Amino acid sequence: MVDALGLLDGLTATGIILSATIFALLSLYKSIKLKAKLLTFAALTMLFTGFLWLGPFIDLILVTFTGTNITPIYFYSLLSYMWVAPVLIVSMYLGGELLIPKKKWILVGTFIILGIIFEYFLWFYTNDSFTWTLINPGEGLIDASFVRTHPTFLLVALFLLSALIFLGFGFLIKAKQATGELRKKFIYLALGFIIFVVCGALDSILTLPVAIGFVRVVMMTFAIWMYLGLKT
Repeated sequence: MVDALGLLDGLTATGIILSATIFALLSLYKSIKLKAKLLTFAALTMLFTGFLWLGPFIDLILVTFTGTNITPIYFYSLLSYMWVAPVLIVSMYLGGELLIPKKKWILVGTFIILGIIFEYFLWFYTNDSFTWTLINPGEGLIDASFVRTHPTFLLVALFLLSALIFLGFGFLIKAKQATGELRKKFIYLALGFIIFVVCGALDSILTLPVAIGFVRVVMMTFAIWMYLGLKT
């Protein structure tokens, strides 16, 4: 049986995945119906963002139904962080198309290269990139922390900072320049990406379970703001 802290960890991760998946599918349906390419990229951004919490979700399922945690333990980090490069690339394409359409491929190409470098360190230096804690095997969930001097963490920090500046602040600037309904949509997009960056960073830094739970509840709204910003 999963302990209380494990339930908090696993259920909040599940909430993020469900919220992201529901709005991703809704956006994908509308993108096909309306032939709206940007909604397709928004759907992929939402879906891949939700998958960043796949580690605790899968660990919760295993502990609940088998009484065992993810093994080997480093799979926990791979399940979550393998989605960093995909979400980065599709979100930068989305932002590039809306903010700098003529130069979007320079932006996207840069982050494709950085994403490949990140995935290399993630897959081939997993044990050097993370430390794992499992206090109550078979009942508690695994907790993973970055080694903050490793390139894997430094690249994640760079990605979050880039997303905050380009997507979060970038959409706020566009909102200031726009009027009416368009301004509202840019504000929604800015809010969504700011929530994604701030909550993603806090989730990896905070250790107090209640604080992490609150951060993840806020994170569940990310996909809602994304959807509101791009729905036709």
